[in-house]
Amino acid sequence: MTSPDPGARVDRTWMVALAASFWGLSALWRGPLARELPSLTIVFWEHLLLAVLVSPWLVPATRRLLAASVRTKVCVLVIGAGSSALATVLFTAAFRVGDPITPQVLQKLQPLVALALAAVILGERLRPRYAAFLAPALVGAWLLTFADPLRVSVSSAQAALLALGAATLWAAGTVLGRAASTELGFRDLTSLRFTVGLVTLGVLAAVTSTPLALPPAAVPSVVLLALVPGLAAMVLYYLALGRTPASRATLAELAFPVTATLVGVLALDARPTWTQWLGVGIVLVTVVLLSLHERRSTHPAVVVQDSDSRRLPVL
Repeated sequence: MTSPDPGARVDRTWMVALAASFWGLSALWRGPLARELPSLTIVFWEHLLLAVLVSPWLVPATRRLLAASVRTKVCVLVIGAGSSALATVLFTAAFRVGDPITPQVLQKLQPLVALALAAVILGERLRPRYAAFLAPALVGAWLLTFADPLRVSVSSAQAALLALGAATLWAAGTVLGRAASTELGFRDLTSLRFTVGLVTLGVLAAVTSTPLALPPAAVPSVVLLALVPGLAAMVLYYLALGRTPASRATLAELAFPVTATLVGVLALDARPTWTQWLGVGIVLVTVVLLSLHERRSTHPAVVVQDSDSRRLPVL
């Protein structure tokens, strides 16, 4: 009798938690950079470094893209220009006008947005119970966003709107990535995402006359931003998913908002009010319950086309 593969028993929950922690470190570099440089400049150099690092994958990826369907080509264009370039610009801009915690915790709303977009783009069906998760998540996001939830102004909502715009575009990238993955692999999508994003950012910089000069003092922060919460987190996350039970991965991903909150409070002097702490808790609990419900329930909130598509990465 053949003995089971020892590698099949390896659990990589710790790797998911490590990747999520790397995402939470983003504010250490993105926040200070956003206050000194245009968001477009920061994201351009971030994408340039990432595009160079994954460039060995680009030529075969381009060949497969040229042979792919028009639908896949459109998905790649939207992922690169919208989900990679524009989303990261919006996310970076949120740090300029807001605190270092809110933009990152609001990214945990991505699964809710992705499920809704999957219904629109992929034809998946939302059940009424989806509202049971959406409603408390919106309440939590409101409490998190405003230090005084009963006194709201347009200016105080800027950071939240930018972060939610980024979350929506990243969620769209998740859904469109699922659609494109029938013809393209992970390496293909990664290299094309950063390359198309880089070209898009270059065009935007030219159209808006945004200076792209990077001060020497900012170089280490941009490099760390691209390598740690960017490439390292992404590689660790996808390496781990195949050998991590979905329920454990969901809980391990909480290392992202926890790390982000600790960085904001301990390193960046953020001081959330008690209602904002309550909002953080409501958002995290709601998203975890949604993720567990979708993976365990025989009647999920969204009727998907196949069982594998229930896994919605947060990248």
